[in-house]
Amino acid sequence: MDRSQKADAVAELNRTFNEVGVVVVTRNLGMTVKQSTDLRNKMRDAGASYKVSKNKLAKIAAEGTDYSVISDLLTGPTALASSADPVAAAKVIAEFAKTNDKLEIVGGAMGATLLDVEGVKALATMPSLDELRAKIVGLIVAPATKIATITQAPAAQIARVLSAYAEKEAA
Repeated sequence: MDRSQKADAVAELNRTFNEVGVVVVTRNLGMTVKQSTDLRNKMRDAGASYKVSKNKLAKIAAEGTDYSVISDLLTGPTALASSADPVAAAKVIAEFAKTNDKLEIVGGAMGATLLDVEGVKALATMPSLDELRAKIVGLIVAPATKIATITQAPAAQIARVLSAYAEKEAA
């Protein structure tokens, strides 16, 4: 890797650090190409990314961003999982780590807040941004649905009473 490639890698990582909501640092202990590809596909499906980068370049890119707190975690064969949704990357990594003993969660950061392994796992158990939006919409729509049901109920009762009178007079 020459200087210009290193500069491009640092610029791309810096841009990533400025745009994401969470960064999870993992340690790869001999994952196969197929396992890495599977993990990358799962991350992509969740709207996250998974990149292996040189620790020194990642440390340089993190300087001046909220994610400078992860510098101490960048030792050994590490990779960075990141996503704009604060839960997506942590959720996919935690699920993958349960089934694959060659992927170890080292820690991470959510903005300037440093997360240990348990913090990342706790973050993974939270509902995603889309799930929270769906719950909020459900909570907003539920009262309107109840109001519509309540306002329609008297009209339906009046219609049944009138129908009963009509049937009584017809008989």
